Order: sequence, then C-alpha cells, then structure tokens
Amino acid sequence: MKLLVDTSVWSLSLRRGSPDALGPQEQRLVSVLGNAIVEGRVGMIGPIRQELLSGIREHSQYEVLRSYLRDFPDEPIESGDYEEAARLFNLCRSRGAGCGPVDMLVCAVAARRGWEVLSSDKALNRCVVLTGQKKKPARKG
Repeated sequence: MKLLVDTSVWSLSLRRGSPDALGPQEQRLVSVLGNAIVEGRVGMIGPIRQELLSGIREHSQYEVLRSYLRDFPDEPIESGDYEEAARLFNLCRSRGAGCGPVDMLVCAVAARRGWEVLSSDKALNRCVVLTGQKKKPARKG
C-alpha cells in the first residue's frame, strides 16, 4: 500500500546529525519511511514538497534536497481532493480537533486513493483517526 509521508517525518529523516539524537518513536518513523522508499511505496504531493523546500537558507542545500525529492513525483491533486479536505476539516473541527489546510489535504489525498498516512504531527494524527483514515503505525523493532 502506498504511503503519504507528512512533512514532519520527512524532516526527521532529513535532519543532519546522528540518528541516535532522535527518540525511539522518531527512529521508528524514519525506519518506516526508509523501508517505504526502498519498496517504492512513497507518495508525494506538491504542498509537502513546498514545505520541505521552504526555509532552506543555503542555496546548495536547497538544490541537493530538490534533486533528491525529484525521485518522488507529485500525485496530481484534483478539485475533489480540495473539496474532501474542506469536508474533513469541518468534520474534525466539529469534533474538537484542528488541523491546517495542508494536513487536511494530506488526509483527503490519502483517503481518496486508499493510502496510509505517516506523520509525527499529533494534530494530523488525531484528524486521521477522527476521519477514519489509515494511519501507518510506527512498529517497534
């Protein structure tokens, strides 16, 4: 099954420094992402790509990351995805949970395609559960 990886997990994976600096749960998320990359199961959408590339100060680092991310083509986003994102936003809000527009788009794209979501973002994970979406668990070991 395809996996739509949220910016939060990509960011953990792309951090400089030792993986030992990550907590056990974060290490598991990075491991799940690594396995999904090897298996060719990672989905990408333009807004996540934009979030990942935004705020990089060094042009050379930007170019390296941009080149790396090109191995993950953007899934086309359709009008129905935006409409579903708005519906899911309203549903989450009515249940006392809040997420931003990109998070709701992640939920909608995954839901409409039958993909799982991989995220370390607590608000997004709560909305994934509230909307009945598939969340990829970070398995131990």
